[in-house]
Amino acid sequence: MSPNRRLFTTSVALLGISAFVGAAGAADKGQGKDKDKDKEKSKGKGKANHKNGKQLLGEKLKKNGKHVLEKKGASTASVDVKDGKITGVKVKHDKKGDVAVTKYKTKTKMAHVEGFQRASYRLAQLEYLGVVYIGYAYIDDDGYEEIYWFPYDMIYDGDTGAIEYVPVY
Repeated sequence: MSPNRRLFTTSVALLGISAFVGAAGAADKGQGKDKDKDKEKSKGKGKANHKNGKQLLGEKLKKNGKHVLEKKGASTASVDVKDGKITGVKVKHDKKGDVAVTKYKTKTKMAHVEGFQRASYRLAQLEYLGVVYIGYAYIDDDGYEEIYWFPYDMIYDGDTGAIEYVPVY
């Protein structure tokens, strides 16, 4: 390859890169202040913290009534249990009262059991395949979405009011 051809190829590549960088910088300058104001006004759905609700609930599933799953900051998440099934999840804020809870469903296992598991020692017959998971989510004071996942068979009425969960990456 001749030196003139290399110089031409390099200059075209640099020109193209600088055009993309310049366009991206111009787009950010006009919207930067408005974006910061919008973030302050409404705390949107931030990073999702997936939690294994089945593990958090444990043996409390066998007793009817209201059981506390977790207390995070000023919010307390509790589960209503009736006849060994979960009838609903409620979240109460110490100062604001009841917090809105969203019900999700997915076929992907979003919350994993904590601890070390060796995949080579697990039998294929013990895998829980073809399961739909139901998640109950709320947005905490910091803007993070807390989601408690349960297998479908633990929920009293799993499909009612559940929307398909699409993870945000």
